Amino acid sequence: MLSPAVEDYIKTIFKFQEEKPAVATMDIARAMNVSAASVTGMVKRLARMKMVVHESYKGVRLTPTGEKIALEIVRHHRLLETYLREILGYSWEQMHDEAEHLEHHISEEFEARIDALLGHPTHDPHGHPIPTPDLKITHSETFPLEEARVDQVCVVRHVSDSDVAMLHFLEREGLMPGRSVRVVARTPGSGPLTISIGGTEQTIAHEVAGSVHVTPVG
Repeated sequence: MLSPAVEDYIKTIFKFQEEKPAVATMDIARAMNVSAASVTGMVKRLARMKMVVHESYKGVRLTPTGEKIALEIVRHHRLLETYLREILGYSWEQMHDEAEHLEHHISEEFEARIDALLGHPTHDPHGHPIPTPDLKITHSETFPLEEARVDQVCVVRHVSDSDVAMLHFLEREGLMPGRSVRVVARTPGSGPLTISIGGTEQTIAHEVAGSVHVTPVG
């Protein structure tokens, strides 16, 4: 049995690895709001447990054993978030905090029952893929909405779950997984974008557009 703290580190490293092959210790420290010294100590511990490989100046990456554990934790978390959001009606804040706590304690039988109750979902409320029971995960090729061309029609695939206030804004504006969006106009550099959702135009900040990941239509 691994402690919740160890599992949290493994999950954090995994989430970074979904976007890049190795993770800087400072990235882990910022994401978990802990000191660099704490990260260094835990990384050494995980390396002794054969969960990660740490190379100086190259960062941290999960071993196959570490990745398998990470996928199990991520599956628990994303199934729980889906259950809490869709069945129990939790808010974004409540959903995340409750799932963070419960993911360390549910049994495999409980996980399977939630999965069946939900109809075996493939994605969580943010649009992120849920690992399968045999711990396989499929990522779609997406890009941030900020990179879309003018007049390009896209479908929202997933949104960042790191900022609850941003999630509330995206939900209010309709920029959630499954929705179609078209870039109407863009300001050079890091300026705002004008987009159209369901025929209604609105202007969003560059930062907002960077939190929305899409795939092109056609």
